[in-house]
Amino acid sequence: MTKNSGRNRPNARNHTKSEKNLSEGPLWLWGTHAVIAALQNPKRRIQRLCVTRNAAARIPQTLQDGLELEDLAPKDIDRLLPHEAVHQGMAALVDPLPDTDLNDILEHQRVVVFDQLTDPHNIGAIFRSAAAFGFTAAVLQTRNVPALTGIAAKTAAGALETVDEVRVVNVSRALDTLSEAGFHTIGLDGDSNVYLNEAVQNANKIAIVIGAEGSGLRQGVAKACAQIARIPISGAMESLNASNAAAIAFYEARNL
Repeated sequence: MTKNSGRNRPNARNHTKSEKNLSEGPLWLWGTHAVIAALQNPKRRIQRLCVTRNAAARIPQTLQDGLELEDLAPKDIDRLLPHEAVHQGMAALVDPLPDTDLNDILEHQRVVVFDQLTDPHNIGAIFRSAAAFGFTAAVLQTRNVPALTGIAAKTAAGALETVDEVRVVNVSRALDTLSEAGFHTIGLDGDSNVYLNEAVQNANKIAIVIGAEGSGLRQGVAKACAQIARIPISGAMESLNASNAAAIAFYEARNL
């Protein structure tokens, strides 16, 4: 391994250790699953690949071809990343993925829509469940929702590379577009009288809408959904974490 520039790596740029919105510039991904998935994604442009000698052995040789791996000690990788990032000896500086337009996913069968959910751990977990249950795209608002950077990517365990990220200005209008394209749009709300398993029946294409932690779906977004449904849970608990609710909803819709 060397410290020379690698495949697709342009001239060195300044970068930051913070987890701020980096949609206009390079960002760090870390952790075995997130980094290897990025290397497997032909759409992902790799600027740097920093690994320990032990971690390098976990990268298939076919993914190393054409790349220059930077041989760094764990503490040196620590210095490149946000505080307490668990990198497992592997980090990659990458460019953001190319934009995906809403119209590009209208032929998909299963998508998830986020209504102002902002926690990167929850978003990453939902991406991971989406990939597990065949949901192939995620719609997020352009404003109010930060760029999906290293924390979300680590939690998603590679799913950011396989589930298309679509940014829209207006979630309600996006739901209208999905409905016109044949999607049955279902918002999750614990106060609904309709159970989720009933709502997903006989749907050819489905969009599950997940609200923000605490506040849930906004009124305009709920109105734009074709149906509001709830997951039946024990009265001992008031609600489910957003990522847990999403996973259950994806499971219910998996056989469409």
